Amino acid sequence: MSGKATARLGGRPVFIANYRSDAAPAASPKSEAHSPAAQTTVDAFSGANFSPESREVPHSRRGLRYNFPTEPGEVEGGHSDGYCFRMVFAGGRYENSYQMVRAFLLEQGYAATPIPQTAEELSYFRLPQKLRHQLSLFGEDGYVHNPVKILYPPPGGRRGSLILELYHEAAKDHLLRFHRRK
Repeated sequence: MSGKATARLGGRPVFIANYRSDAAPAASPKSEAHSPAAQTTVDAFSGANFSPESREVPHSRRGLRYNFPTEPGEVEGGHSDGYCFRMVFAGGRYENSYQMVRAFLLEQGYAATPIPQTAEELSYFRLPQKLRHQLSLFGEDGYVHNPVKILYPPPGGRRGSLILELYHEAAKDHLLRFHRRK
Protein backbone atom coordinates (compact mmCIF):
# COMPACT_ATOMS: atom_id res chain seq x y z
CA MET A 1 0.00 0.00 0.00
CA SER A 2 1.01 3.57 -0.54
CA GLY A 3 2.11 5.67 2.45
CA LYS A 4 -0.18 8.56 1.39
CA ALA A 5 -3.31 9.35 3.39
CA THR A 6 -6.59 8.83 1.57
CA ALA A 7 -9.29 11.49 1.64
CA ARG A 8 -12.42 10.38 3.48
CA LEU A 9 -16.01 11.48 3.10
CA GLY A 10 -18.48 10.11 5.63
CA GLY A 11 -15.89 7.60 6.82
CA ARG A 12 -15.42 6.12 3.33
CA PRO A 13 -12.31 6.56 1.16
CA VAL A 14 -12.75 8.93 -1.77
CA PHE A 15 -10.95 8.42 -5.09
CA ILE A 16 -11.59 10.61 -8.13
CA ALA A 17 -9.88 9.90 -11.43
CA ASN A 18 -7.83 12.41 -13.43
CA TYR A 19 -8.47 12.09 -17.18
CA ARG A 20 -6.32 14.99 -18.34
CA SER A 21 -3.54 14.28 -20.82
CA ASP A 22 -0.93 16.17 -18.76
CA ALA A 23 -1.43 13.83 -15.78
CA ALA A 24 1.40 11.66 -14.50
CA PRO A 25 1.85 8.33 -16.31
CA ALA A 26 -0.16 5.42 -14.97
CA ALA A 27 1.43 3.08 -12.48
CA SER A 28 2.57 -0.35 -13.65
CA PRO A 29 0.00 -3.17 -13.54
CA LYS A 30 2.02 -4.90 -10.84
CA SER A 31 1.76 -1.94 -8.43
CA GLU A 32 -1.92 -1.46 -9.30
CA ALA A 33 -2.61 -5.01 -8.15
CA HIS A 34 -1.44 -4.08 -4.66
CA SER A 35 -3.17 -0.70 -4.57
CA PRO A 36 -5.69 -0.27 -7.41
CA ALA A 37 -7.18 3.09 -6.46
CA ALA A 38 -4.43 4.56 -4.31
CA GLN A 39 -2.43 5.63 -7.40
CA THR A 40 -5.32 7.63 -8.90
CA THR A 41 -5.06 11.38 -8.69
CA VAL A 42 -8.04 13.49 -7.85
CA ASP A 43 -9.18 16.20 -10.27
CA ALA A 44 -12.87 15.98 -11.15
CA PHE A 45 -13.47 19.49 -9.80
CA SER A 46 -11.63 21.38 -12.53
CA GLY A 47 -13.30 24.70 -11.67
CA ALA A 48 -12.50 24.50 -7.95
CA ASN A 49 -9.31 25.40 -6.16
CA PHE A 50 -7.86 21.95 -5.78
CA SER A 51 -4.38 20.62 -5.31
CA PRO A 52 -3.66 16.89 -5.55
CA GLU A 53 -1.26 17.18 -2.61
CA SER A 54 -4.04 18.13 -0.21
CA ARG A 55 -6.01 14.92 -0.94
CA GLU A 56 -9.22 16.65 0.11
CA VAL A 57 -12.44 16.75 -1.83
CA PRO A 58 -13.30 20.46 -2.21
CA HIS A 59 -17.09 20.08 -1.91
CA SER A 60 -17.09 17.77 1.11
CA ARG A 61 -17.48 20.58 3.65
CA ARG A 62 -19.47 23.08 1.62
CA GLY A 63 -23.14 23.70 1.95
CA LEU A 64 -25.62 24.40 4.70
CA ARG A 65 -25.07 21.12 6.53
CA TYR A 66 -21.50 22.06 7.44
CA ASN A 67 -21.80 25.86 7.39
CA PHE A 68 -25.23 26.44 8.85
CA PRO A 69 -25.98 30.16 9.30
CA THR A 70 -26.10 31.06 12.98
CA GLU A 71 -27.55 34.52 12.43
CA PRO A 72 -31.12 35.11 11.20
CA GLY A 73 -31.43 36.28 7.60
CA GLU A 74 -31.64 35.35 3.94
CA VAL A 75 -29.27 32.57 2.84
CA GLU A 76 -29.10 30.58 -0.44
CA GLY A 77 -32.51 31.88 -1.51
CA GLY A 78 -34.26 30.83 1.70
CA HIS A 79 -34.67 32.19 5.22
CA SER A 80 -32.81 31.03 8.31
CA ASP A 81 -33.53 31.84 11.93
CA GLY A 82 -30.25 30.29 13.11
CA TYR A 83 -31.87 26.95 13.95
CA CYS A 84 -34.07 26.23 10.92
CA PHE A 85 -33.51 27.03 7.25
CA ARG A 86 -36.76 27.24 5.28
CA MET A 87 -37.15 27.47 1.52
CA VAL A 88 -40.11 27.08 -0.85
CA PHE A 89 -39.58 25.27 -4.16
CA ALA A 90 -42.25 26.00 -6.78
CA GLY A 91 -41.74 24.14 -10.05
CA GLY A 92 -45.37 24.24 -11.16
CA ARG A 93 -45.88 20.52 -10.51
CA TYR A 94 -44.86 18.43 -7.51
CA GLU A 95 -42.56 16.31 -9.66
CA ASN A 96 -40.58 19.36 -10.82
CA SER A 97 -40.49 20.87 -7.33
CA TYR A 98 -39.28 17.60 -5.86
CA GLN A 99 -36.46 17.31 -8.39
CA MET A 100 -35.39 20.84 -7.38
CA VAL A 101 -35.47 19.83 -3.68
CA ARG A 102 -33.36 16.71 -4.35
CA ALA A 103 -30.77 18.69 -6.32
CA PHE A 104 -30.59 21.33 -3.56
CA LEU A 105 -30.10 18.70 -0.85
CA LEU A 106 -27.25 17.11 -2.81
CA GLU A 107 -25.54 20.50 -3.28
CA GLN A 108 -25.87 21.37 0.40
CA GLY A 109 -24.31 18.18 1.81
CA TYR A 110 -27.41 16.10 2.58
CA ALA A 111 -26.70 13.32 0.05
CA ALA A 112 -26.51 10.65 2.79
CA THR A 113 -29.86 11.60 4.31
CA PRO A 114 -32.55 9.12 3.22
CA ILE A 115 -35.32 10.81 1.27
CA PRO A 116 -37.98 9.42 -1.10
CA GLN A 117 -36.65 8.49 -4.55
CA THR A 118 -39.51 10.01 -6.54
CA ALA A 119 -42.33 12.51 -6.12
CA GLU A 120 -44.77 9.59 -6.21
CA GLU A 121 -42.99 8.00 -3.25
CA LEU A 122 -43.10 11.37 -1.46
CA SER A 123 -46.86 11.48 -1.95
CA TYR A 124 -47.24 8.42 0.31
CA PHE A 125 -46.16 10.65 3.22
CA ARG A 126 -48.93 13.13 2.59
CA LEU A 127 -51.77 13.21 5.11
CA PRO A 128 -55.20 12.14 3.88
CA GLN A 129 -57.25 15.10 2.71
CA LYS A 130 -59.77 14.90 5.56
CA LEU A 131 -56.95 15.18 8.15
CA ARG A 132 -54.94 18.02 6.56
CA HIS A 133 -56.80 20.75 8.44
CA GLN A 134 -55.88 19.03 11.76
CA LEU A 135 -52.10 19.21 11.36
CA SER A 136 -51.49 19.88 15.02
CA LEU A 137 -53.02 16.50 15.91
CA PHE A 138 -51.52 14.31 13.20
CA GLY A 139 -48.02 15.71 12.67
CA GLU A 140 -46.38 17.13 9.58
CA ASP A 141 -47.93 16.95 6.12
CA GLY A 142 -44.94 15.52 4.27
CA TYR A 143 -41.69 13.62 4.75
CA VAL A 144 -39.75 14.06 7.99
CA HIS A 145 -36.31 12.58 8.69
CA ASN A 146 -33.90 14.37 10.98
CA PRO A 147 -32.58 16.99 9.98
CA VAL A 148 -34.74 17.31 6.82
CA LYS A 149 -38.45 18.06 6.40
CA ILE A 150 -40.07 18.12 2.97
CA LEU A 151 -43.57 19.48 3.51
CA TYR A 152 -46.58 20.14 1.36
CA PRO A 153 -47.95 23.69 1.56
CA PRO A 154 -50.95 24.30 3.82
CA PRO A 155 -54.42 24.25 2.23
CA GLY A 156 -54.83 27.37 0.15
CA GLY A 157 -51.07 27.55 -0.41
CA ARG A 158 -49.38 27.56 -3.77
CA ARG A 159 -50.26 24.32 -5.52
CA GLY A 160 -47.33 22.30 -6.86
CA SER A 161 -44.83 23.78 -4.43
CA LEU A 162 -42.89 22.05 -1.66
CA ILE A 163 -41.46 23.51 1.53
CA LEU A 164 -38.00 22.38 2.57
CA GLU A 165 -36.90 22.80 6.17
CA LEU A 166 -33.34 22.00 7.25
CA TYR A 167 -32.39 22.03 10.93
CA HIS A 168 -29.02 22.86 12.45
CA GLU A 169 -27.80 19.55 13.86
CA ALA A 170 -25.17 21.12 16.12
CA ALA A 171 -27.56 23.57 17.80
CA LYS A 172 -28.50 23.17 21.43
CA ASP A 173 -31.78 21.24 21.88
CA HIS A 174 -31.74 20.29 18.20
CA LEU A 175 -34.08 17.30 18.50
CA LEU A 176 -36.59 19.22 20.57
CA ARG A 177 -36.67 22.00 17.98
CA PHE A 178 -36.86 19.54 15.09
CA HIS A 179 -39.91 17.83 16.59
CA ARG A 180 -41.39 21.19 17.66
CA ARG A 181 -41.27 20.39 21.35
CA LYS A 182 -39.44 23.58 22.21
